[in-house]
Amino acid sequence: MGPKMEKANKNYALDPRKFLAIREEGEVVRFPKKQRIFTQGEASDAVFYIQEGMVRLTIVSKIGREATLGILSGGELFGEGGLAGQSSRFASATAVTDCELLRIGKNAMMLALHREHAFSDMFVLYLLARNIRHEEDLVDLLFNSSERRLARILLLLAHFGQECGSDVAVPKISQETLAEMVGTTRSRVNLFMNRFRKLGLIDYDGSGLRVHRSLINILLNNDDD
Repeated sequence: MGPKMEKANKNYALDPRKFLAIREEGEVVRFPKKQRIFTQGEASDAVFYIQEGMVRLTIVSKIGREATLGILSGGELFGEGGLAGQSSRFASATAVTDCELLRIGKNAMMLALHREHAFSDMFVLYLLARNIRHEEDLVDLLFNSSERRLARILLLLAHFGQECGSDVAVPKISQETLAEMVGTTRSRVNLFMNRFRKLGLIDYDGSGLRVHRSLINILLNNDDD
């Protein structure tokens, strides 16, 4: 699981500003921590590119149950469903940290994809890499223990495979949100986080959570829950 994740992460980045900012078709918008970016059911009229910060995607069922679909960070796109004919938002997006986003109108994005072949090719590769990520997430959920799922999520949030340093700081994210992403309880996430800290795999400082590359060893552990 580890090598696959590292390989996918190296291609899991996109910079549409190289093509759109020149023609001022993208608008930079800022959202403070916890502010809603868009809500499930709203018109799907724009795509967002994360320049700085982290965004949480959530969906609410008909009976009011909320689930976290993912946490996105710099270099990732979200809200592109409208490009495939989705008229309304499938999910809600909320700023986990202070965010700086590039908002690209649906029509401008479609035009750029038609005109800029290099951008179109890069966009397709990005979507394919993200699809691989979603498939790995599903395999992770079906076959891995909750401890290993938590380790993988922390490594993904730390952009493991992209950074050259030995460890990476991850902005603060609640254990409740991590529990939703892992598919377990907050108490078990707390148990695993304490275990990771005691093993020296993570630590906390003024900037938040620091994830060490040695956390990958948890993914290689064959112990079950």
